[in-house]
Amino acid sequence: MKLPVLCMENHDPSLALPAYETEAAAGMDLRACLAPDDRQDGIKLPSLARVLIPTGLAIAVPDGHEAQIRPRSGLAARHGITVLNSPGTIDADYRGEIRVLLVNLGPETVTLAHGERVAQMVVAPVTRISPTQTDALPETRRGAGGFGSTGTG
Repeated sequence: MKLPVLCMENHDPSLALPAYETEAAAGMDLRACLAPDDRQDGIKLPSLARVLIPTGLAIAVPDGHEAQIRPRSGLAARHGITVLNSPGTIDADYRGEIRVLLVNLGPETVTLAHGERVAQMVVAPVTRISPTQTDALPETRRGAGGFGSTGTG
Protein backbone atom coordinates (compact mmCIF):
# COMPACT_ATOMS: atom_id res chain seq x y z
CA MET A 1 0.00 0.00 0.00
CA LYS A 2 1.29 3.46 -0.83
CA LEU A 3 1.06 6.59 1.33
CA PRO A 4 1.18 9.80 -0.73
CA VAL A 5 3.35 12.38 1.10
CA LEU A 6 3.38 16.07 0.20
CA CYS A 7 6.42 18.12 1.19
CA MET A 8 4.88 21.46 2.11
CA GLU A 9 6.38 24.89 1.54
CA ASN A 10 8.01 24.89 5.00
CA HIS A 11 9.59 21.43 4.56
CA ASP A 12 13.37 21.13 4.62
CA PRO A 13 14.31 18.94 1.64
CA SER A 14 17.32 17.57 3.53
CA LEU A 15 14.97 15.77 5.96
CA ALA A 16 13.93 12.18 5.29
CA LEU A 17 10.33 11.29 4.60
CA PRO A 18 8.59 9.17 7.27
CA ALA A 19 10.38 5.84 7.34
CA TYR A 20 10.48 2.51 9.14
CA GLU A 21 13.80 2.33 10.99
CA THR A 22 13.86 -1.48 11.10
CA GLU A 23 12.47 -4.21 8.88
CA ALA A 24 9.71 -5.24 11.31
CA ALA A 25 8.86 -1.79 12.75
CA ALA A 26 5.15 -0.98 13.03
CA GLY A 27 5.62 2.79 13.05
CA MET A 28 7.34 5.22 10.72
CA ASP A 29 9.41 7.90 12.43
CA LEU A 30 8.40 11.55 11.99
CA ARG A 31 11.03 14.29 12.15
CA ALA A 32 10.81 17.83 13.48
CA CYS A 33 10.91 20.39 10.68
CA LEU A 34 11.63 23.56 12.61
CA ALA A 35 11.29 27.10 11.31
CA PRO A 36 14.56 28.47 9.87
CA ASP A 37 15.05 30.74 12.92
CA ASP A 38 14.83 27.71 15.27
CA ARG A 39 17.01 25.29 13.29
CA GLN A 40 20.32 26.36 14.80
CA ASP A 41 19.39 26.16 18.48
CA GLY A 42 16.32 23.90 18.40
CA ILE A 43 13.16 24.35 20.44
CA LYS A 44 13.39 24.28 24.23
CA LEU A 45 10.63 22.34 25.97
CA PRO A 46 10.56 23.09 29.73
CA SER A 47 9.21 20.65 32.29
CA LEU A 48 5.41 20.31 32.08
CA ALA A 49 5.25 22.48 28.95
CA ARG A 50 3.81 21.45 25.61
CA VAL A 51 4.72 22.37 22.06
CA LEU A 52 3.27 21.71 18.61
CA ILE A 53 6.13 20.45 16.42
CA PRO A 54 5.79 20.88 12.65
CA THR A 55 6.88 18.14 10.25
CA GLY A 56 6.49 20.08 7.00
CA LEU A 57 4.54 17.13 5.60
CA ALA A 58 0.96 16.35 4.63
CA ILE A 59 -0.31 12.89 3.74
CA ALA A 60 -3.25 11.23 2.01
CA VAL A 61 -4.26 8.36 4.29
CA PRO A 62 -6.03 5.65 2.27
CA ASP A 63 -9.80 5.43 2.73
CA GLY A 64 -10.73 3.01 5.49
CA HIS A 65 -7.53 3.79 7.44
CA GLU A 66 -6.17 6.30 9.93
CA ALA A 67 -2.65 7.39 10.79
CA GLN A 68 -1.96 7.24 14.52
CA ILE A 69 0.70 9.54 15.97
CA ARG A 70 2.42 7.88 18.92
CA PRO A 71 5.30 8.67 21.28
CA ARG A 72 8.82 7.44 20.63
CA SER A 73 9.90 5.15 23.45
CA GLY A 74 13.44 6.55 23.60
CA LEU A 75 12.27 10.15 24.15
CA ALA A 76 9.80 8.93 26.77
CA ALA A 77 12.37 6.80 28.65
CA ARG A 78 15.24 9.31 28.53
CA HIS A 79 13.39 12.60 28.97
CA GLY A 80 9.72 12.02 29.80
CA ILE A 81 8.64 13.39 26.40
CA THR A 82 5.35 12.00 25.12
CA VAL A 83 2.60 12.79 22.64
CA LEU A 84 -0.04 14.67 24.61
CA ASN A 85 -3.12 13.42 22.75
CA SER A 86 -1.71 9.95 22.30
CA PRO A 87 -2.45 8.43 20.01
CA GLY A 88 -3.26 11.38 17.81
CA THR A 89 -5.43 10.53 14.83
CA ILE A 90 -5.01 11.71 11.27
CA ASP A 91 -8.25 10.99 9.43
CA ALA A 92 -8.31 9.85 5.81
CA ASP A 93 -9.85 13.16 4.70
CA TYR A 94 -7.32 15.47 6.44
CA ARG A 95 -4.85 17.17 4.09
CA GLY A 96 -3.13 19.70 6.36
CA GLU A 97 0.33 19.57 7.86
CA ILE A 98 1.12 16.81 10.33
CA ARG A 99 2.09 18.49 13.59
CA VAL A 100 3.01 16.58 16.73
CA LEU A 101 1.77 17.78 20.14
CA LEU A 102 4.55 16.93 22.62
CA VAL A 103 4.63 17.42 26.38
CA ASN A 104 7.62 17.22 28.69
CA LEU A 105 6.69 15.22 31.79
CA GLY A 106 10.31 15.07 32.95
CA PRO A 107 11.97 17.42 35.47
CA GLU A 108 14.47 19.04 33.04
CA THR A 109 14.12 21.32 30.03
CA VAL A 110 14.73 19.36 26.82
CA THR A 111 15.94 20.84 23.54
CA LEU A 112 14.38 19.34 20.42
CA ALA A 113 16.62 19.60 17.37
CA HIS A 114 15.70 20.23 13.76
CA GLY A 115 15.44 16.83 12.05
CA GLU A 116 15.09 14.93 15.34
CA ARG A 117 12.74 11.95 15.31
CA VAL A 118 9.91 13.17 17.57
CA ALA A 119 7.09 10.65 17.08
CA GLN A 120 6.08 7.58 15.19
CA MET A 121 3.18 7.14 12.80
CA VAL A 122 1.23 3.90 12.47
CA VAL A 123 -1.27 3.52 9.63
CA ALA A 124 -4.11 1.21 10.68
CA PRO A 125 -7.49 0.09 9.36
CA VAL A 126 -10.61 1.70 10.79
CA THR A 127 -13.94 -0.03 11.34
CA ARG A 128 -16.95 2.25 11.09
CA ILE A 129 -20.02 1.23 13.05
CA SER A 130 -23.56 2.51 13.48
CA PRO A 131 -24.52 3.25 17.11
CA THR A 132 -28.03 1.99 17.83
CA GLN A 133 -29.94 2.93 20.97
CA THR A 134 -31.09 0.00 23.10
CA ASP A 135 -32.96 -0.51 26.37
CA ALA A 136 -30.41 -2.96 27.80
CA LEU A 137 -26.96 -4.37 27.14
CA PRO A 138 -26.04 -8.06 27.16
CA GLU A 139 -24.71 -9.25 30.53
CA THR A 140 -21.00 -10.07 30.98
CA ARG A 141 -18.96 -11.47 33.85
CA ARG A 142 -17.30 -8.07 34.35
CA GLY A 143 -20.48 -6.06 34.14
CA ALA A 144 -20.04 -2.37 34.98
CA GLY A 145 -16.76 -2.93 36.89
CA GLY A 146 -14.37 -0.15 35.92
CA PHE A 147 -10.91 0.98 36.89
CA GLY A 148 -9.11 -1.74 38.85
CA SER A 149 -12.14 -4.02 38.94
CA THR A 150 -10.28 -7.00 37.46
CA GLY A 151 -7.60 -7.02 40.17
CA THR A 152 -3.96 -6.03 40.38
CA GLY A 153 -2.13 -9.28 39.61
